[in-house]
Amino acid sequence: MDVERVYTLETSIAQALADNWSLKAQKEKVTEAEYIEKQAKADFYPKFSTTYGFTYLSKVSRADAVPIGGGNTIPGYDLNTRDNFQWKTSVTQPLFTGFALTSAHELAKLGIDQSELNLETTKLDLVLRVKEAYFDILGAEKSVEVAEKAVESLRSNVHVTLSFYKVGMIPINDLLKVEVELANAEQNLVKARNAVRLAKSSFNTVLSRPVNDPAEVEDILVYIPEEGSFEAYLERALKSRPEIRLIDVNLWQADQQIRLAKSKFYPEASLSYDYIKEGDDVSVSGSDFHDASHWQVMAGLNWTFWEWGKTRSAVRQRESVKRQIQEARKTLEDSIALEIRKAVLDLDVAAKNVPTTEKALQQGEENLRVSEERYKAQVTTITEVLDAQTLLTQARVNYYSALYSHNLAKARLRRGLGEY
Repeated sequence: MDVERVYTLETSIAQALADNWSLKAQKEKVTEAEYIEKQAKADFYPKFSTTYGFTYLSKVSRADAVPIGGGNTIPGYDLNTRDNFQWKTSVTQPLFTGFALTSAHELAKLGIDQSELNLETTKLDLVLRVKEAYFDILGAEKSVEVAEKAVESLRSNVHVTLSFYKVGMIPINDLLKVEVELANAEQNLVKARNAVRLAKSSFNTVLSRPVNDPAEVEDILVYIPEEGSFEAYLERALKSRPEIRLIDVNLWQADQQIRLAKSKFYPEASLSYDYIKEGDDVSVSGSDFHDASHWQVMAGLNWTFWEWGKTRSAVRQRESVKRQIQEARKTLEDSIALEIRKAVLDLDVAAKNVPTTEKALQQGEENLRVSEERYKAQVTTITEVLDAQTLLTQARVNYYSALYSHNLAKARLRRGLGEY
């Protein structure tokens, strides 16, 4: 177990792509589609089969005697035997199937494309989950940092307040106030530390690691402005998103399904060759009634030319499916546009909030410093100090929340663009 390892965002993504169980299952679907394509391709080639059979007749058929005049007759004779063995080897080659075999093969090849695009979509979703889990850890650790600073500051205030109380400079209520605030801060610290443990467990799950394994991540919760316009982002997304390409594959599949349905309008032609051995024992070496072997070739034509509109209805059904996919493409484009718009707006909010909250954090730190100095000089009350501590804690929370939201918005923008 690698307990000392510190994960970067890049190594986290790499391990998830290598080990995640859901992704492995999706890769198997690509393999499955490849075998389906091989099955469809095999239908173009001749099929070889063999059968061996035994037929036992309840009685032997016999020809009657035939009188030929002058008191003479041709005696009756057996027409078969009771034991009849046959061994037949056949070769069948389809000649024309109304383009059914071609369409089925094209559908199978498109199935591979579909599986690969689903795999790519799964990768993009997985990478976003890794980033979310990664930033959740950083956000939770920042919450612990904020809670620890609050506890440290309040413990210092308790020490000062207790000293003032012991010499009779302040009433007991002031001491109780700061002690209550310290107790609340310590409870918040416990909750924050548990939130870090939960965030790390979620991170381990995404990376397919044991849920309780230690997980340390490199701090990258920083503000780096993102340059770009909504129009440019949307154009990139519509070109690169695998979901868009998957819709296109679905449209091509619909075309092949229509072609497959139309194949019923045409006759099917095939050629078969049979080599047959027959006899009255298991060696099928011939008998008085069977040649030892013979062969036959047959060309066949099969055409169901009237089914009360069934084939036409099947074609119309497939055409309706294609129109549904075309409408779904428009819906997907709108969804992608909304996704990109939200990410851009979230980035814009972060661009405005990060500097503001950073300045508020500096002001809050100075406000607390001044309030504590004034309290030590006994020119203000502990209430002012506690209020300043609350404002500073909230300023820290707001600042780290803005950083977290900015990094998360960038991650979601990358996903919206179909990029890692």
